[in-house]
Amino acid sequence: MECHDAINARRSVRDFTEERIPEDTLKRIIAAAYKAPANDHFRDWHYIVVTDPEVKRQVLEGIPKNLTVKDVDRMTFISDPVQKESYQVAVPKQYRMLYDTAALLVPLMKKKSDILHPANLSDLNCYASVWCSIENLWLAATAEGYGCNLRIPWGEEEAVAQKALGFPDGYLIPCFIGIGRPAPDAVLTKQINVDLDDRIHWQKF
Repeated sequence: MECHDAINARRSVRDFTEERIPEDTLKRIIAAAYKAPANDHFRDWHYIVVTDPEVKRQVLEGIPKNLTVKDVDRMTFISDPVQKESYQVAVPKQYRMLYDTAALLVPLMKKKSDILHPANLSDLNCYASVWCSIENLWLAATAEGYGCNLRIPWGEEEAVAQKALGFPDGYLIPCFIGIGRPAPDAVLTKQINVDLDDRIHWQKF
């Protein structure tokens, strides 16, 4: 798949078949993550691949399993109808979209600064870099015919995952990634179309 084809085809997928992903394919997809730019050139990221259902259950134990559309209705920050429809699809699937996957990927980045209380924007360089790697991974998965979703840990979810996975202190989970073959009836949420003439500015704003 060509680069722009993968970019245009990339969507959040939350419904999957039971098809497994070959290990060499997963390695190839994750290898793309390490082609991303890195603020310090070391690319000090790790990716934990979880395919065992019991280990996945332990990792995801902290994620709510009983969220509903009514929970979306109580989210006061949602105003756009397309955004609301997207949340109505995504929120109730927060646990299942990660558990019912061929593989759960857990990226890890070294904590080099307190990103929740940065002294300046440079303190966020390591966090920005790992997200570049995640985007590369996502596009590589799309090019291979697979779909991905992600959830940023909330509350105690990261601590629960650390206990299950046994990674050392000093690392942070930027997100959980579910990857698998999209189900034929996978629900894909609408995209908000952006008017490029309104967003792209030449020479000045």
